Amino acid sequence: MPAINRNRETLFTALLDGLVLCMAWYIFTQMKPEITFKIVERDGISLILAGAIHTVYWLIVFSLMGLYKQLYLISRFDEFVKVAKATFIGTLILYFYSTIDGDILEAQRLSSVIIYVLLVGGVITVNRFVVRSIQRFYALRGKGLHRALIIGTGKNALSAYDDLNRNRSLGMQVVGFVYVPNGKDSDQIYVDRDEIMGSLNDINEILKDLEIQDLIVALEPEKREDLIKVLSKVNNPDVTLKLLPDFYQLVSGLNKTNQIFGLPLIEISPDLMPFWEKLVKRLLDIVISITVLVVMLPLMIIISIIIKMTSRGPAIYSQQRVGKKGRPFTMYKFRTMKIDAEAETGPTWARENDPRITKVGALLRKTRLDEIPQFYNVLKGEMSLVGPRPERPFFVSRFQNEIPMYNRRLRVRPGITGWAQVKWKYDSSLDDVKEKTKYDLFYVENMSLRMDFKILINTVFSMVRAKGQ
Repeated sequence: MPAINRNRETLFTALLDGLVLCMAWYIFTQMKPEITFKIVERDGISLILAGAIHTVYWLIVFSLMGLYKQLYLISRFDEFVKVAKATFIGTLILYFYSTIDGDILEAQRLSSVIIYVLLVGGVITVNRFVVRSIQRFYALRGKGLHRALIIGTGKNALSAYDDLNRNRSLGMQVVGFVYVPNGKDSDQIYVDRDEIMGSLNDINEILKDLEIQDLIVALEPEKREDLIKVLSKVNNPDVTLKLLPDFYQLVSGLNKTNQIFGLPLIEISPDLMPFWEKLVKRLLDIVISITVLVVMLPLMIIISIIIKMTSRGPAIYSQQRVGKKGRPFTMYKFRTMKIDAEAETGPTWARENDPRITKVGALLRKTRLDEIPQFYNVLKGEMSLVGPRPERPFFVSRFQNEIPMYNRRLRVRPGITGWAQVKWKYDSSLDDVKEKTKYDLFYVENMSLRMDFKILINTVFSMVRAKGQ
């Protein structure tokens, strides 16, 4: 049975929204012609063009407010609340724009705004209600379901399987199980052995081959320690990860548990930053990178000349690093070490009073001026201003096997600076990397523009105090 495609679902919903928004604009022009004609006359456009702009504007607002995120079988009440919030904010922006020069009739203004809000919010709410109802209708008949995989083969896994099969309105079709051994001879398998797709070591291949969209972790209480292994192995931001909680987790109040048609599931969101914050973050990356590269160009030329004059080798040093989703890229920075510094030792960490670092390089590191060329990587989209530091493939391969959940750092773009950099010292051992990974994971799970600004301010203070290494 084919799985529903999330991109197609989003596009279909956006197209329907666009159609009903055009309808709302037409109805509004018939109900309040004196308002709409004054607006289009002032802006020098036709009613048709104004309607097109109106539709595109609302689609952008809805997108920024997250109305095209996690659409599948969302609670209709929750969706109504999201539509109401987005409509209020969008109308507020339009209201201030339409009254810039005060030419709208005062007596008509409030009534027009109320009618407009009810029209836009109403048509979108009705549209979404109908779409979700149709989705649920087909889901109950086993059509358009998300392909789900259950991690576990014990009693909890069998219970989750029965619940999902019994309640098709959950919208999931279980295609199999993943075996997670607990190292005990008494470990029993309660599910059909023919439906076991493989072991945890093969999880990413299984997710890809079976086109899995939802992953449900249903481990036994005695296997709770295996949860870290699961989170470490699963490195696919396109897969929604849900945990089946045990009784202790439900009553402890330590976890936020969602009720999905009666089945309690703890959802681990792969994408916590709202779309509009992502957009602003990327725009800031581009604007600041261009500004720094242009303003700092004279200083970069001077630094390059000094490096060439004081030591043998190129001024700009390039090195392979691992970026978002494990993709390799070439990172640039000013050379601070002697050429072929690792020719004899191989890849190794820099340490305090490292003899490989040149005198000019030591100053560049303390002031972090050696990282200016990385703004070029930020401009290209390989890095961000803020994020976990990109590591070399040699170390990534090692850390993936030695540090739990290290792969989750690769869900976001690496950064020039980050929470780990401002809170912890430079790496000099595996223990340092483990500590910094904790800070990186905290950032990945809590990233926001507010946190980015906080990190950037701390980084500026570190540069002024020359605390780099």
